[in-house]
Amino acid sequence: MGKGKQSKFKERGAASYKREVKSIELRPAQREKLIVISFKDLDGNQGQTFELWEEENLLALAVRKLQGVCSLTRIEATRQQIIKEYPKGTFPDKSDFYHPKHIPEDISWCSMHIQGKECIIGYFEDNVFYIVFLDKDHRFWITEKKHT
Repeated sequence: MGKGKQSKFKERGAASYKREVKSIELRPAQREKLIVISFKDLDGNQGQTFELWEEENLLALAVRKLQGVCSLTRIEATRQQIIKEYPKGTFPDKSDFYHPKHIPEDISWCSMHIQGKECIIGYFEDNVFYIVFLDKDHRFWITEKKHT
């Protein structure tokens, strides 16, 4: 190497090799929202009370099931058939329940089985599951018994 080039490299200090780091702004990833439970629309005139479910050892089971559902998205809960969503605006023809006045008409009713025939009935608004009825006897959406 020639004398001129060697002196050129010697003159450079460590600072001359530092690059300026540019940052790229990234949008935060959109996560699907997890299910949140609301008792705001619980109808105390139909179905059962928390006290009755507690007497029949159903309340703790229901709370455990609800706790598990809160770790899922709405899509996951319906795909795994933990919550069954009915067609929008459809209230069951065969039912011991009536559509409460404080609930919008155009919702999609949903049911979540606790064990056997015991269900929690409600509807979704975005990721919020509004519980409307506690139905221990499967009287919300009455169906014919199969294979009996």
